[in-house]
Amino acid sequence: MNNIFLLLILLFCVTQNVFSSDRPATEVRAVWLTTNYGLDWPRSRTSQEEQKKELISILDDLKKNNFNTVIFQARTRGEVFYHSRIEPMSSLVQTALGTPQFDPLAFVIDECHKRGLECHAWIVTYPLGNDKHVKSLGASSVTKKNPSLAKKFKGEWFLDPGNPRTDDYLLSIVEEIVTQYDVDGIHFDYIRYPDNRGQFPDDGMYRLYGKGKSRADWRRDNITRFVKKVYDKVKQQKPWVQVSSSPLGRYRTLGNIGHGWTAFETVYQDAGKWMKSGIHDAIYPMMYYKDQLFYPYVDDWLSLGNGRIVVPGLGAYQMIELGWSSQDIINQLNYSRQKNTSGQAFFRTDNLLSNTKGILHDLQACYLHPAKLPAMSWLSDTIPAKPYDLRAEKLPDGLFQLNWEVKNSEERVTYNVYRSASDDLTTEDAENIVAVGLREPALKILVPDDDSAFYYYITVSDSYHNESEVSVPAFFYHSKTVK
Repeated sequence: MNNIFLLLILLFCVTQNVFSSDRPATEVRAVWLTTNYGLDWPRSRTSQEEQKKELISILDDLKKNNFNTVIFQARTRGEVFYHSRIEPMSSLVQTALGTPQFDPLAFVIDECHKRGLECHAWIVTYPLGNDKHVKSLGASSVTKKNPSLAKKFKGEWFLDPGNPRTDDYLLSIVEEIVTQYDVDGIHFDYIRYPDNRGQFPDDGMYRLYGKGKSRADWRRDNITRFVKKVYDKVKQQKPWVQVSSSPLGRYRTLGNIGHGWTAFETVYQDAGKWMKSGIHDAIYPMMYYKDQLFYPYVDDWLSLGNGRIVVPGLGAYQMIELGWSSQDIINQLNYSRQKNTSGQAFFRTDNLLSNTKGILHDLQACYLHPAKLPAMSWLSDTIPAKPYDLRAEKLPDGLFQLNWEVKNSEERVTYNVYRSASDDLTTEDAENIVAVGLREPALKILVPDDDSAFYYYITVSDSYHNESEVSVPAFFYHSKTVK
């Protein structure tokens, strides 16, 4: 009875106002952009030009609605959406007569960066698909090239986490992506065993490598072993690339809540250990549940966060699958803000951009201003030098332009633009943010032709999202009238 009473109080507080939470200036606002079966992209099967237009439209909408992170599904089940020497390109990617097949990952990274969005490469880790699917991949399938790495379980093929050579195979894919592409993150999905019923066919590997451990502990250690290897590999190559994953939304059973489907007990994902051991930069748990299966688990993930990035994954698709309302999603967003999580991620992109049950309209009020990304200070806490020589002018075409200079301009940095009616700027006030994530030291925007006047400021953020001090401001009247 006491638990029910506390839950009712919690829900009452959360739902008092759809937009009651303060709007943070620093917050992850991410979407999973699903390419498997073309669920979010590509819808078109006619030409690569149409597929590019689709992606541009999606990214334009995300930018317009102040999202800042795209988790792009670069590897599905044994096939990829980039030019790979290791695995075949998905048959969904179209070719143009006389031209090479375009590279979706390269394209989406470039287009994200043009819009101030980060792009993380989403990798489906162990599942490979059913017989029909792996057969369609022909000799290029890992089930043909490296059959000892794959196991069939309940009609589906999987890479075997218990085989140390599986680590090497997956590491080669990660290395290929990180070295060849300017990704901002590597994000793992299905980095787990299929279930806990003990039937996964790994008896031989367990006899070889179990070394007296229980089967459950051995399986958890297998996945953790790979996570550590991949974290170390990525940091050797590009230490600013964020390493993250999307474990099950419930890490472990909490008291008498959550039995039957948890990361730790059911599918051997010890994601809490990954965070506490420092072999993850961020966690995006798939928290596609409501009420007592959501709120206590947000608190639990935060307790495991180790000062790193914790982003609840919100199940926008459940508005269709389970009949949730948009209010259910907004309640969860507000709770995540009240608990000071690092932001929110949404599955899937199309469920948002198609405005299912008005969700995009509701999010526009929550995401009224752009937001910066949280600093990965455990990787680097060096503060970059602030920009200088900020100039502001009205162009003949009516656009307002800012230009500035920066030291070490060859470094991989982004820029944030602020404005304030006074010369007392607070960078953590979201209302002061004009733009984030700019890749060039310039900005052109439309401003109203009125008597308003603002101080404009610029900061530099490095690849770890450490932000500089603000520049000396430029004061500018929006009116055409000379002041």
